[in-house]
Amino acid sequence: MSVNELSSNESPSQELLLTPLHALHVEMGAKMVPFAGYEMPVQYALGVRKEHIHCRQAAGLFDVSHMGQLRLHGANAAKALEALVPVDIIDLPVGKQRYAFFTNDQGGILDDLMVTNFGDHLFVVVNAACKDQDIAHIQTGLPNDVLLEVIEDRALLALQGPKAAEVLARLNPAVGQMVFMDAAAIELLGVECLVSRSGYTGEDGYEISVPAADAERLARQLLSQEEVEWIGLGARDSLRLECGLCLYGHDIDTTTTPVEASLLWGISKPRRADGERAGGFPGADVILDQIKTKDVACKRVGLLGLSKAPVREGSRLFDADNNEIGVVTSGTFGPTKGQPVAMAYVQSDFSSIGTEVFAEVRGKKLPMVVEKMPFVPQNYFRGK
Repeated sequence: MSVNELSSNESPSQELLLTPLHALHVEMGAKMVPFAGYEMPVQYALGVRKEHIHCRQAAGLFDVSHMGQLRLHGANAAKALEALVPVDIIDLPVGKQRYAFFTNDQGGILDDLMVTNFGDHLFVVVNAACKDQDIAHIQTGLPNDVLLEVIEDRALLALQGPKAAEVLARLNPAVGQMVFMDAAAIELLGVECLVSRSGYTGEDGYEISVPAADAERLARQLLSQEEVEWIGLGARDSLRLECGLCLYGHDIDTTTTPVEASLLWGISKPRRADGERAGGFPGADVILDQIKTKDVACKRVGLLGLSKAPVREGSRLFDADNNEIGVVTSGTFGPTKGQPVAMAYVQSDFSSIGTEVFAEVRGKKLPMVVEKMPFVPQNYFRGK
Protein backbone atom coordinates (compact mmCIF):
# COMPACT_ATOMS: atom_id res chain seq x y z
CA MET A 1 0.00 0.00 0.00
CA SER A 2 1.07 3.57 -0.59
CA VAL A 3 0.84 6.24 2.10
CA ASN A 4 -2.25 7.61 0.36
CA GLU A 5 -3.91 4.19 0.44
CA LEU A 6 -3.03 3.80 4.11
CA SER A 7 -4.63 7.14 4.93
CA SER A 8 -7.82 6.64 2.95
CA ASN A 9 -8.92 3.09 3.69
CA GLU A 10 -11.73 4.08 6.07
CA SER A 11 -14.57 6.53 6.26
CA PRO A 12 -13.48 9.81 7.89
CA SER A 13 -16.78 9.83 9.81
CA GLN A 14 -15.91 6.60 11.62
CA GLU A 15 -15.21 7.09 15.33
CA LEU A 16 -11.62 6.02 15.71
CA LEU A 17 -10.04 4.22 18.63
CA LEU A 18 -6.75 5.42 20.12
CA THR A 19 -3.77 3.35 21.27
CA PRO A 20 -2.18 4.06 24.68
CA LEU A 21 0.64 5.84 22.80
CA HIS A 22 -1.56 8.19 20.77
CA ALA A 23 -0.60 11.34 22.69
CA LEU A 24 3.10 10.50 22.31
CA HIS A 25 2.73 10.11 18.53
CA VAL A 26 1.07 13.53 18.31
CA GLU A 27 3.79 15.03 20.51
CA MET A 28 6.42 13.56 18.17
CA GLY A 29 4.79 15.17 15.13
CA ALA A 30 3.38 12.02 13.54
CA LYS A 31 0.97 12.25 10.64
CA MET A 32 -2.07 10.40 11.98
CA VAL A 33 -4.46 8.52 9.71
CA PRO A 34 -7.41 6.10 10.04
CA PHE A 35 -6.30 2.48 9.95
CA ALA A 36 -8.21 -0.65 11.03
CA GLY A 37 -10.55 1.40 13.19
CA TYR A 38 -7.76 3.30 14.95
CA GLU A 39 -6.02 6.63 14.47
CA MET A 40 -2.47 5.52 13.72
CA PRO A 41 0.85 7.14 12.75
CA VAL A 42 1.62 6.70 9.07
CA GLN A 43 4.92 8.60 9.18
CA TYR A 44 7.04 10.98 11.27
CA ALA A 45 9.38 13.85 10.42
CA LEU A 46 11.94 11.56 8.79
CA GLY A 47 9.45 10.48 6.12
CA VAL A 48 8.65 6.99 4.91
CA ARG A 49 11.82 6.35 2.90
CA LYS A 50 14.24 7.45 5.62
CA GLU A 51 12.27 5.57 8.27
CA HIS A 52 12.50 2.44 6.12
CA ILE A 53 16.27 2.79 5.68
CA HIS A 54 16.79 3.60 9.36
CA CYS A 55 15.04 0.38 10.38
CA ARG A 56 17.23 -1.64 8.00
CA GLN A 57 20.40 0.01 9.35
CA ALA A 58 19.75 0.62 13.05
CA ALA A 59 16.54 0.17 15.07
CA GLY A 60 12.95 1.26 14.51
CA LEU A 61 10.16 1.42 17.07
CA PHE A 62 6.60 0.63 15.95
CA ASP A 63 3.33 1.04 17.83
CA VAL A 64 1.24 -2.01 16.93
CA SER A 65 -1.15 -1.74 19.86
CA HIS A 66 -4.09 -1.85 17.46
CA MET A 67 -3.49 -5.59 17.05
CA GLY A 68 -5.71 -7.95 19.02
CA GLN A 69 -4.09 -9.64 22.02
CA LEU A 70 -5.82 -12.76 23.39
CA ARG A 71 -5.15 -15.52 25.89
CA LEU A 72 -6.48 -19.07 25.84
CA HIS A 73 -6.55 -20.82 29.22
CA GLY A 74 -7.19 -24.47 29.98
CA ALA A 75 -5.61 -27.89 29.55
CA ASN A 76 -7.33 -28.32 26.17
CA ALA A 77 -6.55 -24.84 24.83
CA ALA A 78 -4.01 -26.10 22.29
CA LYS A 79 -6.37 -28.83 21.06
CA ALA A 80 -9.21 -26.32 20.67
CA LEU A 81 -7.10 -23.84 18.70
CA GLU A 82 -5.56 -26.57 16.56
CA ALA A 83 -9.07 -27.46 15.35
CA LEU A 84 -9.23 -24.02 13.68
CA VAL A 85 -5.80 -23.84 12.02
CA PRO A 86 -3.68 -26.15 9.78
CA VAL A 87 -0.80 -25.75 12.22
CA ASP A 88 0.70 -27.91 14.96
CA ILE A 89 -0.33 -26.17 18.19
CA ILE A 90 -0.46 -29.22 20.49
CA ASP A 91 3.29 -29.81 20.16
CA LEU A 92 4.29 -26.12 20.25
CA PRO A 93 7.05 -26.04 22.90
CA VAL A 94 6.78 -23.76 25.91
CA GLY A 95 8.57 -20.49 25.16
CA LYS A 96 8.07 -20.74 21.40
CA GLN A 97 5.93 -18.81 18.95
CA ARG A 98 4.42 -20.02 15.66
CA TYR A 99 2.76 -18.40 12.63
CA ALA A 100 -0.75 -19.68 11.87
CA PHE A 101 -3.90 -18.81 9.94
CA PHE A 102 -7.60 -19.43 10.40
CA THR A 103 -9.25 -21.13 7.42
CA ASN A 104 -12.88 -21.37 6.32
CA ASP A 105 -14.76 -24.36 4.91
CA GLN A 106 -13.70 -23.41 1.38
CA GLY A 107 -10.02 -23.36 2.34
CA GLY A 108 -9.84 -19.56 2.28
CA ILE A 109 -7.89 -17.60 4.88
CA LEU A 110 -9.94 -15.77 7.52
CA ASP A 111 -6.91 -14.16 9.17
CA ASP A 112 -3.28 -14.86 9.97
CA LEU A 113 -1.98 -14.77 13.52
CA MET A 114 0.87 -15.51 15.90
CA VAL A 115 0.51 -18.12 18.65
CA THR A 116 2.85 -18.39 21.66
CA ASN A 117 2.94 -21.10 24.31
CA PHE A 118 3.68 -19.48 27.69
CA GLY A 119 3.13 -22.74 29.53
CA ASP A 120 0.09 -21.79 31.59
CA HIS A 121 -1.71 -20.24 28.60
CA LEU A 122 -1.55 -19.61 24.86
CA PHE A 123 -0.97 -15.99 23.83
CA VAL A 124 -2.49 -15.10 20.47
CA VAL A 125 -2.01 -11.92 18.42
CA VAL A 126 -4.47 -11.29 15.57
CA ASN A 127 -4.87 -8.52 13.00
CA ALA A 128 -6.62 -5.35 14.11
CA ALA A 129 -9.23 -5.31 11.35
CA CYS A 130 -10.15 -8.95 12.02
CA LYS A 131 -10.03 -9.18 15.81
CA ASP A 132 -13.79 -9.01 16.47
CA GLN A 133 -14.54 -11.73 13.93
CA ASP A 134 -11.56 -13.77 15.17
CA ILE A 135 -12.80 -13.62 18.74
CA ALA A 136 -16.26 -14.80 17.63
CA HIS A 137 -14.67 -17.52 15.47
CA ILE A 138 -12.61 -18.88 18.38
CA GLN A 139 -15.53 -18.74 20.79
CA THR A 140 -17.83 -20.72 18.50
CA GLY A 141 -17.67 -24.29 19.71
CA LEU A 142 -15.03 -23.55 22.35
CA PRO A 143 -15.19 -26.34 24.97
CA ASN A 144 -16.35 -25.40 28.45
CA ASP A 145 -12.94 -26.10 29.96
CA VAL A 146 -11.19 -23.53 27.75
CA LEU A 147 -11.43 -19.81 28.53
CA LEU A 148 -10.81 -17.08 25.96
CA GLU A 149 -9.54 -13.85 27.54
CA VAL A 150 -9.53 -10.67 25.44
CA ILE A 151 -6.68 -8.46 26.65
CA GLU A 152 -7.73 -4.82 26.81
CA ASP A 153 -5.08 -3.34 29.12
CA ARG A 154 -1.83 -3.93 27.22
CA ALA A 155 -0.04 -2.09 24.44
CA LEU A 156 2.13 -3.79 21.82
CA LEU A 157 5.47 -2.39 20.66
CA ALA A 158 7.83 -3.74 18.00
CA LEU A 159 11.54 -2.91 18.11
CA GLN A 160 13.07 -3.93 14.80
CA GLY A 161 16.44 -3.72 13.09
CA PRO A 162 20.07 -4.90 13.38
CA LYS A 163 20.64 -2.78 16.52
CA ALA A 164 17.39 -3.91 18.24
CA ALA A 165 19.00 -6.61 20.38
CA GLU A 166 21.78 -4.30 21.53
CA VAL A 167 19.24 -1.63 22.50
CA LEU A 168 16.80 -3.91 24.35
CA ALA A 169 19.62 -5.74 26.15
CA ARG A 170 20.43 -2.48 27.94
CA LEU A 171 17.09 -2.87 29.72
CA ASN A 172 17.47 -6.60 30.34
CA PRO A 173 20.42 -8.68 29.06
CA ALA A 174 18.21 -11.80 29.00
CA VAL A 175 16.74 -10.76 25.65
CA GLY A 176 20.12 -11.36 24.04
CA GLN A 177 19.83 -15.09 24.77
CA MET A 178 16.64 -15.40 22.75
CA VAL A 179 16.58 -16.61 19.14
CA PHE A 180 14.00 -16.14 16.40
CA MET A 181 10.51 -17.18 17.57
CA ASP A 182 11.53 -17.49 21.22
CA ALA A 183 9.15 -15.87 23.72
CA ALA A 184 9.31 -15.21 27.45
CA ALA A 185 7.97 -13.07 30.27
CA ILE A 186 10.79 -10.56 30.79
CA GLU A 187 11.06 -7.60 33.14
CA LEU A 188 11.69 -4.27 31.43
CA LEU A 189 11.92 -1.10 33.56
CA GLY A 190 10.55 -3.08 36.50
CA VAL A 191 7.46 -4.25 34.61
CA GLU A 192 6.72 -7.78 33.40
CA CYS A 193 6.42 -7.77 29.62
CA LEU A 194 5.70 -10.58 27.18
CA VAL A 195 8.59 -10.48 24.73
CA SER A 196 9.07 -12.48 21.53
CA ARG A 197 12.05 -12.30 19.19
CA SER A 198 10.03 -11.79 16.03
CA GLY A 199 8.50 -9.08 13.87
CA TYR A 200 7.08 -7.96 10.56
CA THR A 201 10.05 -6.30 8.85
CA GLY A 202 12.34 -9.19 7.97
CA GLU A 203 14.90 -7.78 10.40
CA ASP A 204 15.99 -9.08 13.76
CA GLY A 205 13.91 -7.63 16.55
CA TYR A 206 11.30 -8.04 19.25
CA GLU A 207 7.60 -7.62 19.85
CA ILE A 208 6.78 -6.45 23.37
CA SER A 209 3.40 -6.70 25.07
CA VAL A 210 3.49 -4.16 27.90
CA PRO A 211 0.83 -2.98 30.37
CA ALA A 212 -0.86 0.06 28.84
CA ALA A 213 -0.06 2.19 31.87
CA ASP A 214 3.67 1.61 31.33
CA ALA A 215 3.75 1.78 27.53
CA GLU A 216 4.69 5.44 27.19
CA ARG A 217 7.50 5.15 29.74
CA LEU A 218 8.95 2.15 27.90
CA ALA A 219 8.58 3.84 24.51
CA ARG A 220 10.32 7.00 25.73
CA GLN A 221 13.16 4.97 27.21
CA LEU A 222 13.68 3.12 23.93
CA LEU A 223 13.47 6.34 21.91
CA SER A 224 16.12 7.90 24.14
CA GLN A 225 18.64 5.45 22.68
CA GLU A 226 20.52 7.01 19.77
CA GLU A 227 19.89 4.01 17.50
CA VAL A 228 16.08 4.21 17.76
CA GLU A 229 13.54 6.19 15.71
CA TRP A 230 9.75 5.97 15.53
CA ILE A 231 8.59 4.17 12.38
CA GLY A 232 5.08 4.60 10.95
CA LEU A 233 2.70 2.43 8.97
CA GLY A 234 4.07 3.59 5.63
CA ALA A 235 7.56 2.21 6.22
CA ARG A 236 6.15 -0.82 8.01
CA ASP A 237 4.38 -1.67 4.77
CA SER A 238 7.43 -1.24 2.51
CA LEU A 239 9.64 -3.15 4.96
CA ARG A 240 7.33 -6.17 5.11
CA LEU A 241 6.79 -6.14 1.34
CA GLU A 242 10.51 -6.19 0.57
CA CYS A 243 10.78 -9.24 2.82
CA GLY A 244 7.88 -11.10 1.19
CA LEU A 245 5.49 -10.95 4.15
CA CYS A 246 1.76 -10.98 3.41
CA LEU A 247 -0.69 -8.30 4.51
CA TYR A 248 -4.08 -9.71 5.40
CA GLY A 249 -6.94 -8.30 3.32
CA HIS A 250 -4.56 -7.61 0.45
CA ASP A 251 -2.20 -10.53 -0.28
CA ILE A 252 -4.34 -13.11 1.51
CA ASP A 253 -8.06 -13.21 2.27
CA THR A 254 -11.09 -15.50 2.31
CA THR A 255 -10.79 -16.11 -1.47
CA THR A 256 -7.18 -17.36 -1.31
CA THR A 257 -6.11 -20.74 0.03
CA PRO A 258 -2.72 -21.24 1.72
CA VAL A 259 -1.56 -23.23 -1.33
CA GLU A 260 -2.54 -20.48 -3.77
CA ALA A 261 -0.90 -17.97 -1.42
CA SER A 262 2.41 -19.89 -1.48
CA LEU A 263 2.14 -20.45 2.28
CA LEU A 264 2.60 -24.22 2.22
CA TRP A 265 5.48 -23.76 4.68
CA GLY A 266 2.89 -22.49 7.17
CA ILE A 267 0.99 -25.80 7.19
CA SER A 268 2.66 -28.07 9.74
CA LYS A 269 3.70 -31.49 8.45
CA PRO A 270 1.63 -33.42 11.04
CA ARG A 271 -1.49 -31.69 9.69
CA ARG A 272 -0.85 -32.62 6.05
CA ALA A 273 0.88 -35.98 6.26
CA ASP A 274 -0.90 -39.31 6.62
CA GLY A 275 -1.57 -39.80 10.30
CA GLU A 276 -4.04 -39.29 13.11
CA ARG A 277 -3.64 -35.47 13.17
CA ALA A 278 -3.79 -34.90 9.41
CA GLY A 279 -6.63 -32.56 8.42
CA GLY A 280 -9.15 -31.76 11.10
CA PHE A 281 -9.31 -28.04 10.33
CA PRO A 282 -11.87 -26.04 8.28
CA GLY A 283 -11.34 -26.48 4.55
CA ALA A 284 -8.93 -29.38 5.03
CA ASP A 285 -10.34 -31.39 2.11
CA VAL A 286 -9.81 -28.48 -0.31
CA ILE A 287 -6.35 -27.57 0.96
CA LEU A 288 -5.00 -31.12 1.23
CA ASP A 289 -6.28 -31.91 -2.27
CA GLN A 290 -4.46 -28.84 -3.63
CA ILE A 291 -1.27 -29.96 -1.90
CA LYS A 292 -1.61 -33.46 -3.35
CA THR A 293 -2.53 -32.53 -6.91
CA LYS A 294 -0.67 -29.18 -7.11
CA ASP A 295 -3.68 -28.11 -9.14
CA VAL A 296 -4.43 -24.43 -8.47
CA ALA A 297 -5.56 -21.83 -10.96
CA CYS A 298 -3.42 -19.02 -9.58
CA LYS A 299 -0.41 -18.47 -7.34
CA ARG A 300 0.95 -15.61 -5.25
CA VAL A 301 4.28 -14.46 -6.68
CA GLY A 302 6.81 -11.71 -6.17
CA LEU A 303 7.39 -9.22 -8.97
CA LEU A 304 10.33 -6.90 -9.60
CA GLY A 305 9.73 -3.84 -11.76
CA LEU A 306 12.07 -3.33 -14.70
CA SER A 307 11.25 0.39 -14.89
CA LYS A 308 11.39 3.11 -12.21
CA ALA A 309 7.65 3.52 -11.67
CA PRO A 310 6.11 1.71 -8.68
CA VAL A 311 3.20 -0.61 -9.46
CA ARG A 312 0.39 -0.30 -6.93
CA GLU A 313 -2.25 -2.64 -5.59
CA GLY A 314 -5.03 -3.30 -8.10
CA SER A 315 -2.87 -2.96 -11.21
CA ARG A 316 -3.86 -5.57 -13.79
CA LEU A 317 -1.22 -7.89 -15.22
CA PHE A 318 -0.90 -9.08 -18.82
CA ASP A 319 1.25 -11.47 -20.83
CA ALA A 320 3.21 -10.51 -23.94
CA ASP A 321 0.10 -11.14 -26.08
CA ASN A 322 -1.97 -8.70 -24.03
CA ASN A 323 -4.01 -11.41 -22.29
CA GLU A 324 -4.96 -10.52 -18.72
CA ILE A 325 -3.30 -13.01 -16.36
CA GLY A 326 -3.48 -11.56 -12.86
CA VAL A 327 -3.56 -8.62 -10.47
CA VAL A 328 -1.15 -6.88 -8.09
CA THR A 329 -2.13 -7.16 -4.41
CA SER A 330 0.70 -5.06 -2.88
CA GLY A 331 3.21 -2.80 -4.55
CA THR A 332 5.65 0.01 -3.84
CA PHE A 333 9.18 1.19 -4.59
CA GLY A 334 11.55 -0.80 -2.40
CA PRO A 335 14.05 1.63 -0.81
CA THR A 336 16.47 -1.17 0.09
CA LYS A 337 16.05 -3.09 -3.17
CA GLY A 338 16.28 0.11 -5.21
CA GLN A 339 13.50 -0.84 -7.62
CA PRO A 340 9.74 -1.45 -7.65
CA VAL A 341 8.59 -4.54 -5.75
CA ALA A 342 5.16 -6.12 -5.71
CA MET A 343 3.14 -9.19 -4.82
CA ALA A 344 0.51 -10.49 -7.18
CA TYR A 345 -1.70 -13.41 -8.05
CA VAL A 346 -1.08 -14.74 -11.55
CA GLN A 347 -2.35 -17.71 -13.48
CA SER A 348 -0.22 -20.70 -12.49
CA ASP A 349 1.32 -20.97 -15.96
CA PHE A 350 2.97 -17.58 -15.38
CA SER A 351 4.25 -18.21 -11.83
CA SER A 352 7.72 -19.55 -12.67
CA ILE A 353 10.74 -17.50 -11.58
CA GLY A 354 12.00 -15.35 -14.47
CA THR A 355 8.64 -15.07 -16.27
CA GLU A 356 8.07 -11.60 -17.72
CA VAL A 357 4.68 -9.98 -17.26
CA PHE A 358 3.34 -6.49 -17.88
CA ALA A 359 1.54 -4.25 -15.36
CA GLU A 360 -0.97 -1.70 -16.55
CA VAL A 361 -0.18 1.68 -14.97
CA ARG A 362 -1.95 4.81 -16.23
CA GLY A 363 -2.59 3.21 -19.59
CA LYS A 364 0.98 1.98 -20.07
CA LYS A 365 2.22 -1.61 -19.84
CA LEU A 366 5.30 -1.71 -17.60
CA PRO A 367 7.53 -4.81 -17.67
CA MET A 368 8.00 -6.85 -14.50
CA VAL A 369 9.60 -10.20 -13.82
CA VAL A 370 8.57 -12.96 -11.42
CA GLU A 371 11.20 -13.06 -8.67
CA LYS A 372 11.80 -15.30 -5.69
CA MET A 373 10.82 -13.73 -2.37
CA PRO A 374 12.05 -12.23 -0.12
CA PHE A 375 13.36 -9.44 -2.33
CA VAL A 376 15.95 -8.54 0.32
CA PRO A 377 17.46 -11.03 2.77
CA GLN A 378 15.62 -11.76 6.01
CA ASN A 379 17.93 -11.17 8.96
CA TYR A 380 16.22 -13.14 11.72
CA PHE A 381 18.56 -14.17 14.52
CA ARG A 382 18.68 -17.95 14.75
CA GLY A 383 21.76 -18.21 16.96
CA LYS A 384 25.48 -17.88 16.40
